[in-house]
Order: sequence, then structure tokens, then C-alpha cells
Amino acid sequence: MWQRRANGGETHMLASPSSLHSGLFATSCNAPRRNDVPSAAFAVLLLLTVIGVSACGAARPIRYYQLNVPEVVPPSNTEALPVSIVLGTLATSHLYREDRIVYGLQGEAMGTYDYQRWAEAPTAMIQAILLRDLRNTNRFRQVYSMKSAVHGDYVLYGQLYDFKEVSEPNLVARVSFELELRDTKKSVNVWNIAYHQDEPVGAKDPAAVVAALDKNIHRGLDQAVAGIDQYFAAHPPAPEAAQK
Repeated sequence: MWQRRANGGETHMLASPSSLHSGLFATSCNAPRRNDVPSAAFAVLLLLTVIGVSACGAARPIRYYQLNVPEVVPPSNTEALPVSIVLGTLATSHLYREDRIVYGLQGEAMGTYDYQRWAEAPTAMIQAILLRDLRNTNRFRQVYSMKSAVHGDYVLYGQLYDFKEVSEPNLVARVSFELELRDTKKSVNVWNIAYHQDEPVGAKDPAAVVAALDKNIHRGLDQAVAGIDQYFAAHPPAPEAAQK
């Protein structure tokens, strides 16, 4: 069973051995004392000893997961469009900028798992996939990340709304985001996509949830890249767009 850390109004933490120890200790101290039942006192002492020993056991291991980044596709012989795109920020909740896998409950409640974590923040992994997908099209002169400090002809930025497990009423991996492409010279947004999809999860298992999230985000980003390609097919840039 996954151990959860609740961020909403409900608490889903499993009782720890230390809390059980405190409760049993408080009960034994408040209970009426009887000198004629030494066997009962011995049983309580034995139980406390067993709990204390178990609390000193090895810590539960943390498991890390990552999304699959597509392999680099060799450049094609087709001439790229005279367009440079900079991959901008992907705004989101602080939950998706941390390494804990997020789960959602019915309504507005959300929480994070203690021992199931991402190798990187979801936003960082998603941006790495999108950067690789755009470069692999071989359709654009250059595709940069914001870290490069390059001024591109277009900036692609967006908002990540959901990247989580949802268990009610059915177990699914939910992904929703928006992306917008902005013409930096005209200072106008020329293209956008809104993606929202629930991917069924076949088993109540961390690996199955991660696999479903991976499949879902790749589907959404593939649609985004195809949409950008279609935009430039319908609105081919002028040759001088690449001149500085």
C-alpha cells in the first residue's frame, strides 16, 4: 500500500509505530492500577517492547520514477523552416515542481506520496520531452530552451494543471495543460492548445500509474507538436524571418 501525505482537508497517513506507542503508553498510564493481576502488566510491557523494537527497524526505501525522453532523430535532408523557437516557462502548482508523485481525491482534495517520487520535477521532465520532440521534427531552424538566453522568433510557453493519479471513481492518470505560441516580433499569440485526458490505470501499482502518466503526457505533447507544425504549414514564414 502506498503511504500518502495529505495536502487537503483529509488525512491519509498510516499510523506510525511511535504514535501507537504513545497511545498505548497513555492508555496504560490512565488505566486503574491493580496489584493482583501481574500477568496483565507483563502483557502490556511485552507489547510495548515489541512495538519499540519494530520502530527501530530499517527505514522504508524510496522508489524513484522518470518519464521516457524520446531518442534523438538524425537530421533529415529536408530544408528546415527559417524559424527559431524558444521553449519558455511551464507555470504550475508547487506540487508539480517537487519530486513527490501527486494523487487526487474526489472533489478538490490532493496529496502526495511519501515513498513514490519522481527522479526530477514533472515540469522539468515534460519540458525536456517537448524540447526533444520539437527538435526531432527537423522542421525548425533552431529550438532552444529558455536557459540558453537566446531570443527566438517564437516563444512556446504554457500551464500545467494536472499530472496526477485520480482514484475516484476509477483509477486514472490525469494530465491537463495549455500551450501557447507567441510571435515575439508582433507580440501576439498565434497558436494554442488545451489538452485534458484521463488515461486508465490497469493496476493499483506505482509503476502502472507512472506508465499511464507517461503515455498520457506523450500523447498530449505529440498533439501539440503536430499542431505547431500544422500552423506553420498554413502560415509559412517569410524568408527574412530568420534574419537578425
